[in-house]
Amino acid sequence: MLHVHEEHRIKTGPLATIPDQGNNGAFTLPPLRGGRWLLCIVSDGKGWEHVSVHVQDGKKLHTPSWNEMSYVKGVFWDDEDVVIQYHPARSQYVDNHPHTLHLWRPTDQKIPTPPSILVGVKGFSVPME
Repeated sequence: MLHVHEEHRIKTGPLATIPDQGNNGAFTLPPLRGGRWLLCIVSDGKGWEHVSVHVQDGKKLHTPSWNEMSYVKGVFWDDEDVVIQYHPARSQYVDNHPHTLHLWRPTDQKIPTPPSILVGVKGFSVPME
């Protein structure tokens, strides 16, 4: 289930929202590394929970890394919630903001997932040099 942390809500400026707006608004998460702030737009409507994410480092924008997206997932959803990042049909692309990635979770159905063995063997890891 989607949940927000009020301490991260943007409360001033053009993206400001108030707690009365629930799981809807703009949020800033502190960097995992360097000065890479995670800027998130969160919403829950029309049967979907949604978080869009881009990274700002000073005046430069960046696409979030896998670790940053995993962190965002853990901030806004519970550990056992399944969320997805879609790669839609080319004809359905919408690109309003460079470097932004999206996480989605439907509220009225369970997302199917493949058996873990199709991903790999639990407990096994490739030795790193």
